Amino acid sequence: MSAPDSEVTTGLIVLTASTEDAGQRLDQWLAGKLAPQLSRSRIQALIKQGAIKLDGNPVSEVRHKLKAGESLTIEVPEPEPAEPVGEDIPLDILYEDNELIVINKPAGLVVHPGAGNWTGTLVNALIHHCGDSLSGIGGVRRPGIVHRLDKDTSGVLVAAKTDRAHKSLSAAFADHGRDGELERAYVALVWGAPERPTGTIDAALGRAADRVRRAVVRETRDDARHAVTHFTVLERFGVQKDGSFMASLVECRLETGRTHQIRVHMAHIGHPLVGDRDYGQAFRTKANRLPEPLQQMVKDFPRQALHARLLAFEHPTTHMNMSFEAPIPEDMANLIDGFRKL
Repeated sequence: MSAPDSEVTTGLIVLTASTEDAGQRLDQWLAGKLAPQLSRSRIQALIKQGAIKLDGNPVSEVRHKLKAGESLTIEVPEPEPAEPVGEDIPLDILYEDNELIVINKPAGLVVHPGAGNWTGTLVNALIHHCGDSLSGIGGVRRPGIVHRLDKDTSGVLVAAKTDRAHKSLSAAFADHGRDGELERAYVALVWGAPERPTGTIDAALGRAADRVRRAVVRETRDDARHAVTHFTVLERFGVQKDGSFMASLVECRLETGRTHQIRVHMAHIGHPLVGDRDYGQAFRTKANRLPEPLQQMVKDFPRQALHARLLAFEHPTTHMNMSFEAPIPEDMANLIDGFRKL
């Protein structure tokens, strides 16, 4: 067996299981061999990333039982920076003062650093734009962030520039506006059209099987989170022979703010968002029924058709009611116009 250097924290490590090692669980065995440089949780993360190979093939199961003679190769990547750094990324600023900044986030921009997105995020842009004023506000990797939009969702987002603003805005979002002036309205292009012009979706959300997506779950589940979405049908497109519609433009107003809430709720009632590859897979072939060039536009649309149109809240220091709107971005506007021509 070739043992790793006790100082190795990055690079390539090669280990071979002996007869005595046979039958041990892979992650436990590696944690014992590589301590204290790599913890068991770090090893499990490396397994999920495909960085640990068994006889040349990526390990897929952390509970794998070792066999004598099996060769393990561990690629330990360079550590990620502990704190995000400022990057000169353009911002579409709707409003800014000494306490907060409101931006129109473009689709494709990740809000804060995380696995696979340690740079190029809104946080990096805010640090560059705001300088030291964001230091320590809201946590090292989420400075100033009080709420978020999915990477591929565009629209209005507010960030805090002082501790006072962060505490006030965080409380408003945690309370979902029940005791204040917080208001959030989104515009979504969905497949089909709800039968009623307005409605409320009250369905708890929890983790789906893959732990990245969300799903409607029983309220009794440990991870269930109360979630309420109010919707209004704004337009209907492409009436069919049976009286149904091909798609519709819907406004969604949030009473709660859960991860992927609008996307999961609309899919739950049978109207997933156009372009949503996570929750609208069953509707992907529906584009084949569309005429050109709309059919190709839908197939090429790279994201869910969701835009945060409106954000209103009470200013943390002046206590004035503030309201901001962002126009639907060009890519989504063009798609909506295509459906209007049906």
